[in-house]
Amino acid sequence: MSSRSKIAIIVAGGSGQRMGSTVPKQFLELAGKPVLYHTIAAFLAAYEDMHIILVLPEAHKASVAAVLTAFDKPPSVTLVDGGETRFHSVLNGLKLIKQDAVIFVHDGVRPLVSPALIRTCYEQALAKGSAIPAIALKDSIREVDDEGNMAADRTRFRIIQTPQTFLSEILLPAFDQPYDPLFTDEATVVERFGEEVNLVEGEEQNIKITKPQDLVIAAAFLHQGL
Repeated sequence: MSSRSKIAIIVAGGSGQRMGSTVPKQFLELAGKPVLYHTIAAFLAAYEDMHIILVLPEAHKASVAAVLTAFDKPPSVTLVDGGETRFHSVLNGLKLIKQDAVIFVHDGVRPLVSPALIRTCYEQALAKGSAIPAIALKDSIREVDDEGNMAADRTRFRIIQTPQTFLSEILLPAFDQPYDPLFTDEATVVERFGEEVNLVEGEEQNIKITKPQDLVIAAAFLHQGL
């Protein structure tokens, strides 16, 4: 399959509640620049022709200027209002896509995703229709129910990351389905639509910033050049 348009829908709808901050976490400082700056920069570094659709609440749009001016050459970014849920936020971004494309859906607060992983996801989506980064569990896990708990085989499970990447002809019709609260990510939507999802090896440093300690960890990764 030949090269395609590349569109990244970056969902940046978080608040600072769990961070104990009045500043939404995507705008907090990481290594001297907003978290969201690092996220956008990774996609632009992966492909020069990457188009960025940034989905965020109306109330946070004014803060985007500080993110874009952190670039030596401010990139072209399309802003879209967020929705009631992640599903609806992603759907709002998808409504702008009219051409055949490889679509990346990424958490705005995963600033350490590497350009190499983004390129891997693109290539695997071209080959297999989708690419979902995942990493193995390191800790022991137990399954809990109303009757108690039992050990589970951790080798049968994976931790899912983003960018969840799909051919447009798979992702767009999948999001025509009615919303279901069980849709926790794009892979669950596509799977419900009857399509298989393809896992690719994720990255340990591709962490999601949700708590203050995550910023410390992310800063350490950046300091090490990872």
